[in-house]
Amino acid sequence: MLLGLLDAATIALPESLLGLFGLGIVTGAVAGVLGIGGGLLIVPVLSLWAIPLVQATATSLVGVWLSAVSGTVQNWRKGQLDGRSSIVLALFGMVTASLGAWVGKVVSNAAIAFSFAGLMWVIIYLMDLKQRLKAREKAQTQEPIVGPDGSRSRLPQVAGIGLGAGFLSGLFGVGGGAIMVPLQMLFLGEPIKSAVRTSLGAIVLIAMSGLVSHTLNGNVLWLPGIAIALGGMLGAQLGTRLLNRLSSRVVDRLFRGLLVVLSIYMVWKGLSSR
Repeated sequence: MLLGLLDAATIALPESLLGLFGLGIVTGAVAGVLGIGGGLLIVPVLSLWAIPLVQATATSLVGVWLSAVSGTVQNWRKGQLDGRSSIVLALFGMVTASLGAWVGKVVSNAAIAFSFAGLMWVIIYLMDLKQRLKAREKAQTQEPIVGPDGSRSRLPQVAGIGLGAGFLSGLFGVGGGAIMVPLQMLFLGEPIKSAVRTSLGAIVLIAMSGLVSHTLNGNVLWLPGIAIALGGMLGAQLGTRLLNRLSSRVVDRLFRGLLVVLSIYMVWKGLSSR
């Protein structure tokens, strides 16, 4: 932990920490609206401070985790959180979060950047596929992941979603929501707002697992991470309130637009690091 504090000294100037606090507000708000952990924005921006991607991904998880906690508490207080579904997704995600963190430490920055960009387009494809299947999904009856009668009929799908999200959380420093939201919509038949809230709840545990792994590997820069986290907690409160005011179509378009912009940036980042 001390090493992480010292490594952050070069960007720990007051103006830098204030900027990171502002970044946290923005990413926390995005997390609340789109159900992503915020790492999709934090990682690229931290890289502008010349921080290696493995440290950027690790540091982002500090803000990701606390933003998710803040937004999830807000959803829970409003009675809009399916806590059981969030926990089941998270438990599977935590299984692979450590594996993702280890892979992120041994591969190159360029490989992480290109993989990150590719992931964005995979997610966009999945969301487009979901739209093409919209008529079929409307005819489906949404069921809880684990029903009150103990039914486990959807556990295979949930396990796959959780395992994939956990690995991506550890590898890319994201909470996993960017993959969970479209997959929940596609395979579990959840409306986007419900998927956003369930995903954000799962991120609380998944991001915590990835953060622990990165901390043990000495990758976390704590001062920048805490500055982002404090801003993220405020932003998440704003974002979850804003979600209630937006239509599902607007949320969907915002989600797609964010993924396109970030994929282009990460391709440029990968090319510049080679």
